[in-house]
Amino acid sequence: MKANFNSYELQFKRPAGTSRGILNTKLTYFITVQHSSGEYVGECSFFKGLSADAEVNYECKLQWVCDHINEGKEFLLNDCQEFPSIQFGIEQVFSQLESKKNGLFFPSEFTEGKKGIKINGLIWMGSLDFMREQIRQKLEQNYSCIKLKIGVNWKEEHKILQNLRAEFSADQLELRVDANGGFSYKEAKKVLEQLAKLNIHSIEQPIKAGHEDQMADLCSNTPTPIALDEELIGKFYKDQKEKTLEHISPQYIILKPSLIGGWNGSQEWIDIAKAKNIDWWITSALESNVGLNAIAQWTALFNKDMPQGLGTGSLFTNNFPTNLSVIGEYLFYNP
Repeated sequence: MKANFNSYELQFKRPAGTSRGILNTKLTYFITVQHSSGEYVGECSFFKGLSADAEVNYECKLQWVCDHINEGKEFLLNDCQEFPSIQFGIEQVFSQLESKKNGLFFPSEFTEGKKGIKINGLIWMGSLDFMREQIRQKLEQNYSCIKLKIGVNWKEEHKILQNLRAEFSADQLELRVDANGGFSYKEAKKVLEQLAKLNIHSIEQPIKAGHEDQMADLCSNTPTPIALDEELIGKFYKDQKEKTLEHISPQYIILKPSLIGGWNGSQEWIDIAKAKNIDWWITSALESNVGLNAIAQWTALFNKDMPQGLGTGSLFTNNFPTNLSVIGEYLFYNP
């Protein structure tokens, strides 16, 4: 068995706005393994400025994985504990080796094309007209759950949410918001109150990660459910994860396999959260269709009715061919 890696720059169709800035491109990496049964590819979706992987040693670590590919999955995963996106790429390669089919990670009703995954519609930041146009498109596509990026111009973002709620009740349209740490602790307290009046489902990461005492205080008194997102990144070991959820006690956690150690790392978070009665959902993190396919097949195994965040496959001009397609508010796999 031989392996190599290469980098690839994904190009956004339109600049993607978040409270961390505007994204025009997204760098990602692929591990390719040649085996007697075929060629298999795993995506290591390094996210500059967000991933916990050490950027300066990243390509060296990928080369090390390729050099030691015959040592097996567990050996590689253990040595890449602090390179979560590389762990995920390793998992993808070995899962395909087991199925002996390129692009097949977990056979299920989903990969047989019999069942779809309910997803939310994602609204990117931008001008008011741009955000309204995205919302109009998602509503026309019959999404029952929309997630809006907020935290840049809250006054205007608040107006959009007010207008949406005036037109659609919480029973008709579930609204989620993602601040990406865009508010200060003081601002977040006020925003949480305003969101509660609009029956917002949840807010992701209202303040920046790393302020666990402040986040714990917000979660203990919030009128709007809080979901931890970036707060999970960089917690490589089980005791770190347990300590974080014990201290902050959020209402939800959001699992992005590329950022938290792949399927195994995500499952560890799920097991800890379940023990503490914390709910969760799964989202992509701007992977190409290769990584998105891997996340979707794993997500399908849970059969959760809650909308998942997997609607990112159409963001790039130079994405790869895929078996995935979005029909209405469901993600399907076409065998």
